[in-house]
Amino acid sequence: MPGITFYFDVGSPYAYLAAERIDRVLPGPVQWQPVLLGGLFKLTGRSTWALGDYRRRQRGMAEIERRARDYGLPPIMWPDPWPTDYLAAMRVVTYAFRAGRGREVVARAFADAFARGRDLSISAHIVDAASRAGLERGEAEEATRDPEIKTALREATEAAHARGVFGVPTVAVGECNLSAGPDGGAAELFWGDDRLEDAAAYAHSVGRAA
Repeated sequence: MPGITFYFDVGSPYAYLAAERIDRVLPGPVQWQPVLLGGLFKLTGRSTWALGDYRRRQRGMAEIERRARDYGLPPIMWPDPWPTDYLAAMRVVTYAFRAGRGREVVARAFADAFARGRDLSISAHIVDAASRAGLERGEAEEATRDPEIKTALREATEAAHARGVFGVPTVAVGECNLSAGPDGGAAELFWGDDRLEDAAAYAHSVGRAA
């Protein structure tokens, strides 16, 4: 089976929808890779649909609420404000994966944000989620300031962009050898929570052909 990487940011409701289904849909193992969506926006010159045009924002939020119902998830509870700055939250998440509690912290952070409406830009909220997932509060707080963690998140975001990732959630299927150039060893990318089935089908087809 080819390597599979799941790129996400805990501020993204579409990434939340994907994270809730990923174990049921994708063949494992899957590498979960935290990236900073705001950083991807800066690198690509894009912005979020959730800011700017009010009608577009309302349509997008309604679509997310519909998908949550279709997936059998709890009703979406939107944080206020949303979206906002998730830099500290993603630093804690980056640290959590290094500490071996990444999936647990992500699950609680996503549920807090979109099933309970908690604002993860408030450091105390992401630290609380990390604590409930088994991390020490002091370590989680320190991760928001740790230069090594800051660098790791920035480099992960830049590496994702170099791979062709421009938003989250994105699933990459296959290995990627960046030194081989744009046509050498590039992974197949699937952007959006509604592309998980396509990613799974592709992974199975590559696995059968190997």
